Amino acid sequence: MTYRGHVRKGVIVVEPPAQLPEGAEVEIRTSEPSSANTTWAEVLRDVIGQAEGLPADSSVNHDHYLYGAPKK
Repeated sequence: MTYRGHVRKGVIVVEPPAQLPEGAEVEIRTSEPSSANTTWAEVLRDVIGQAEGLPADSSVNHDHYLYGAPKK
């Protein structure tokens, strides 16, 4: 049997409330939101704009600063 639910404050809440016997073994699988409509800005929203002290040309020459490639 399949039940659906969500996580609320770190606890799995099954909808509608399931009447499972005490000690019943369950398997939990997450259902990830579709990544087809997710942008990189949404994925990286927590780190965008957080870097400090980078050289002014770091966006153009990131390979130079990371891997030693010649500057552009």
